[in-house]
Amino acid sequence: MTSQTATYRTWQRLPKNPLGHAAFSLGMVARVPYFSTVLPTVTALEPGHCEVTAPKWFGIRNHLGTFHAIAACNLAEIAMGMLCEATVPTTHRWIPKAMNVEYVTKAETGLRATAQLPELPDFASITEGTDLVVPVSIRDKSGAEVVRAQITTWVTPR
Repeated sequence: MTSQTATYRTWQRLPKNPLGHAAFSLGMVARVPYFSTVLPTVTALEPGHCEVTAPKWFGIRNHLGTFHAIAACNLAEIAMGMLCEATVPTTHRWIPKAMNVEYVTKAETGLRATAQLPELPDFASITEGTDLVVPVSIRDKSGAEVVRAQITTWVTPR
């Protein structure tokens, strides 16, 4: 990989503990304020992989008292975005293009979103725009999958 983004370099410099995760996550929501609506905490980040948690709190509840579907989509987008920040080198840029979501079952607890690429792209071979599909699985505290998403990002050279 050519060069890392400032976002990923920041993650690497912070301690790998709850304090470091909280500091990184606060910086993330300062940069992207809408993400704050789910109170996210990035807990794992490396090229091709990201995990983000969000508590169940009154601000994300729907009329059934469960985790709102669109709040879960927001969590999926956070996981995808941070994965892309850790994966896509500074020679390229990315932007979300499409999102396909399956609501598997009601989400009655806080959630963990895991974005995971099956393999890392060869960015040197991307000379024109290309789609990069990022799968995201969102699970409740028991480990049951409650939401499944595939987020298509458009990756181009700078």
